Order: sequence, then C-alpha cells, then structure tokens
Amino acid sequence: MGAFDLSGGRIDGEWRAVEGSKYFESPLLYKENGFRKREDAEACIAYMNEADTEATVASVEKKTEKKNPPLLFNLAELQNECSRRFKISPDQTLSIVQELYEKKLVTYPRTDARVLSTAVAKEITKNLGGLAKIPDYLQFVKDVQGFGLYAKIANTKYTDDKKITDHYAIIPTGQGLDALGSLGATQRGVYDRIVRRFLAIFYPPAVYRKLAITLAIGTERFFSNLKVLEDPGYLILYGNAEDEEEKKPAKKDDKDALEGKEGKDSQDEDKPEEAKEEILDADMFEKISTLKKGMRLPVSSIEIREGETKPPKRYNSGSLILAMENAGQLIEDEELRAQIKGSGIGTSATRAEILNKLVKIMYLNLNRKTQIVTPTKQGEMIYEIVAASIRSLLNAELTASWEKGLTGVAEGRISETEYMEKLEGYVQKWTDGVKGLSNQGYLIERFRGLEPYYK
Repeated sequence: MGAFDLSGGRIDGEWRAVEGSKYFESPLLYKENGFRKREDAEACIAYMNEADTEATVASVEKKTEKKNPPLLFNLAELQNECSRRFKISPDQTLSIVQELYEKKLVTYPRTDARVLSTAVAKEITKNLGGLAKIPDYLQFVKDVQGFGLYAKIANTKYTDDKKITDHYAIIPTGQGLDALGSLGATQRGVYDRIVRRFLAIFYPPAVYRKLAITLAIGTERFFSNLKVLEDPGYLILYGNAEDEEEKKPAKKDDKDALEGKEGKDSQDEDKPEEAKEEILDADMFEKISTLKKGMRLPVSSIEIREGETKPPKRYNSGSLILAMENAGQLIEDEELRAQIKGSGIGTSATRAEILNKLVKIMYLNLNRKTQIVTPTKQGEMIYEIVAASIRSLLNAELTASWEKGLTGVAEGRISETEYMEKLEGYVQKWTDGVKGLSNQGYLIERFRGLEPYYK
C-alpha cells in the first residue's frame, strides 16, 4: 500500500503489477497485487524509493454511478437477511413471517418470486395507504407519494408476471395494524425489514460520484478507487448506510460465490482484481477531485500489507438457504441448468425444514447464536459413504435430470410408466452396484482421517 500527501489529507493506493511494471507477470508474484515472499516486496519498495520521492498522477477518471433499490424479498432472501441481522434460523424466520401473514400484516410467505404481479401493482396505493397509518413509516410514505414512482411501478423490473409461479414477493399488506402492538422485538424487526424493502422500490436510486486515480512511481503503479454518496435515494430508508443494502445473490457465472467463497475479499484468487472502493466524506472527495493528470504528490509511505490465503467463509443458515435455492446454477450442462432454474434444492416451503432435519438427525451442527452451519463427524462420514458409493447423488445434475423427466411427463413427451421405469432402473442399478462394492478399507481410512478434527 502507498500513502500520498495531499493538502488537507492523503490518498491511499494499492500497488499492482500491471503491464509496464518491472514485475509484470513475474513468477515472484502470488497474484497481481502481492508477492510470494516478503524480501521480494521489500526489494520492490526499495526500487521505488530510489526511483522518486514523489508520485505522478497518471490518470484521473470521474463518473457517476446509480444504484437501484434491490428486488423485493422472497422467502429465501428474507431468511438470509434475518439470519444475518437477527441471528435466527430459517425455520424461525418462516415461523415469524407465517405469523405475520396470519395476522394479515404481510402477504403469503412461501414464495420464490421477488417481484409484484401486474394486478397487485395496480392496487399498490392500498398497501401504501395502510403503511401511512404507522408513525414510523408516515414520512417515508409521504416521500413515496411525492416521488410519484409508485404510479409507474407496473412498468419496471419490480413487476413481472413471467417471474411469478404461484405467489408474488413478500410485501406488507397495509392491513392488520391492530396486531402490531402484540409483536415481539424480533417479529417487529422482521416486519420492519419487509416494509423498508417494499418502500425502497418506490424511491429513486442512490447516486455516487466516483474517482479512479492511478499514481506512478517509476515503472510502478498505485490505484485508488474513491466514491462519495451524492444523493442517498432509497438508502434514506437505511440511514444512508450502504451496508444495509441487499446482500446480492451470486450471479449465474459466479460459482465461487455460490459455493460460499468470499469473492473480492478473498486472497486466494489468482485473477487480477480492482482496488477496493473507499467511501469518503464530501469535503475530502472534493479536495481529491481537483487532481489533474501530471500533478505530483509527495510519497508519505509505502508499506507491506501482509496477508494469508483465506478458506471460503462458512455458511450461515441464511446463506446456505440461498445456496440451496441457487444450486442449479452450478450445473455446466445448459439444458439441465435451464431445467432446474429457479428450483435448486428443495422449495421455498421446504428448504428450512430440510436444514432443520439435518440438524435434528445430527448430520449438521447449527450454532444458534451465530447461525454458522458446520458438519458433524457423523455428517462427514455419511458424505464419505455416499461419495464412495453413489457420487451422483451429491450432484444437482441428478435432480435436474429427474426434473427434466417430470417436465416431459407433464408435457406428454414421455409417459408416466416410461419415467417410472427409468427411475426404478436407476435405483436398482445403483443398489446392486453398492452391494457389490468392497470399499470398507478405503472408508475406514477416510473415517480415521476425520478423527483429528472432532476431538
């Protein structure tokens, strides 16, 4: 990391061995912004200290970025949010939101959709009118009415009949308000998250001003990405705090995220990555905005930032529910991936109970305080047995292929008898195969390998 003096403050920049660097594609690097050995990093710093005592502004890029409100909650997203925020399990979240539904405070909870139906969008003023009767939300509803975006919500990404199977997203009804007084703190907290996520879609986007600055010392480059919140937009619902935003689900091509990896925060990726964005206050941002290409800044310091490779973050109960929902996205076969799209493992109504059952039968351990999920010794042993016997049972592609067959039955392309014959044939084939296995010695060694981790 490099620190560069600026009148009234300083700029921090991250060194990266980009093209033109003395270390570009060097075998000494662990990745683009890090060395394998400390002595090589020290040699790089010594080289730069000899090259110049000042850094030259190589480039300044300015842009404005808009961040739209997130989509509405479906059950999986709400379970993830509540696990993270309130440290409650998915089945507890389902129980709470079911009670809110029974009190007529929110809509049906067991849904995979994150959008409104056209019919609901047309009547949305009823929901808003009810929320206006709650003092905590009155000013927000007035803001929404002032923006006027609610009148056009049917023509936005937040309304899409094609993305709804049985039920639309979980939203507040604006009814049942007499029941609010009977809610406990956690119940009220869950209701509040649903309300704020709902109101957010009627607010304008948050607007950031951003600066991407490149500083040069000799052949080396330092990068700094800075931003300031110019207009909070929907973030006003969360006290202007960016970390209150939706924890976005992994993209279809982001297998690491779907498998629970940390993404940009990990140091175990070999691919280049951009310097992290730093949020500044308005005054400091304005000072830095005055920088021009070719300007010179004194080098305050260049320091080594030590780091270690990090294993993937452990799942918590909420992120595991999301991983189950998106499991089909890990399938490489396009046809099978399309078949299981939106399904994954289980359904919105059953995922929490699947997790709960695995905990009850002691295959998984759930820390009730942190909601972190870990395997038990017994669970790992079961995994090893299945992996050594019928490994396809561990692959979402198998579920997708069965789903494809069921779709064929529903569409009349294959008969129910034909489907059942294929399914029974699969079961018989693998049952006979397992009976013929002699892998006890292999499994015993695998079990022994687990012992040190469960003492």
